[in-house]
Amino acid sequence: MLALLHTSPVHVPVFDALRDDTRPELELRHLVDEELLVRARAEGPEAVAHDVRARLREAVAAGARAVLCTCSTIGSVAEASADRIGVPVLRVDRPMARAAVTAGPRVTVLAALASTLGPTAALVVEEAHRAGRPVEVRTLLVEGAWARFEAGDPKAYARQVAAAADAVTGADVIVLAQASMAPAERLTTTTVPVLSSPRAGLAAGAERVGRR
Repeated sequence: MLALLHTSPVHVPVFDALRDDTRPELELRHLVDEELLVRARAEGPEAVAHDVRARLREAVAAGARAVLCTCSTIGSVAEASADRIGVPVLRVDRPMARAAVTAGPRVTVLAALASTLGPTAALVVEEAHRAGRPVEVRTLLVEGAWARFEAGDPKAYARQVAAAADAVTGADVIVLAQASMAPAERLTTTTVPVLSSPRAGLAAGAERVGRR
């Protein structure tokens, strides 16, 4: 069983649909804790490390063979907890970052939350160094988009993110830092590759479950 740690309930049907489409045999268990993101935005990701580990242990107690954290803001904290948890803990955006650095050195990271920009940019740089590739990361906050998401208007949110991606210049690849931004990928018209995290992240999680 693969457990998924979310900070928004909107991700549950997204990952269920991806599982049904790509890995119908995979059992998923969803843990949703919105307060983790609220506190991480206010106090920094490390402030919620203890609570993140508590949720991860809850997943293991329920039988998880691996855990996928779908929140980019707390992804590094979750991933760093793997040694204490006893099962693999993956961040959903790592496969996306790995793909981004193979697309070219100029990577633009888009996020609707400022708290996500730093962790995602750092992850892209980490993957570039690991691959021995040069990288230049630019970050762009899609101002006002998160308010649309919080207001329950995901279509307007996706349109605004897509418009921001289409306006990017001087990039070899565009990274949509948050899993919630994935629907914007298919709305873009830019010729620059646009990457989102849910599909590749779920595939990585499923692969780790299969190893154990």
